[in-house]
Amino acid sequence: MEYQVPDEIRLSHDKRVLILVYAHGRYELSAEYLRVFSPSAEVRGHGKGQEILQTGKREVTIESLTPVGHYAIRIAFSDGHDSGLYDWNYLSALSTQKQERWAEYEKQLHQAGASRDAM
Repeated sequence: MEYQVPDEIRLSHDKRVLILVYAHGRYELSAEYLRVFSPSAEVRGHGKGQEILQTGKREVTIESLTPVGHYAIRIAFSDGHDSGLYDWNYLSALSTQKQERWAEYEKQLHQAGASRDAM
């Protein structure tokens, strides 16, 4: 499968937005969005139905970005989470499916009576 490698990866000055620039467009992904949809087992679980709803992540920031080979980046967040590897395919999916994924996340939060704000 062919994947799109970003031409440019930048972090906003306030460390709240990851900016991905591709030949076909520019995407801005918030630190909260990236943290909530971390590809780590800590968030996704180890199989279908084992996902763990992430709450209280509104104020999270990105502490660092580390390249992993030629296929991914590791993102370290201000809440200490740093175990997800965001490969190019996953970052592309997060970019192009942002509205749908975020709407589903907000629906899940509402159903759980949970909040984006930390307690």
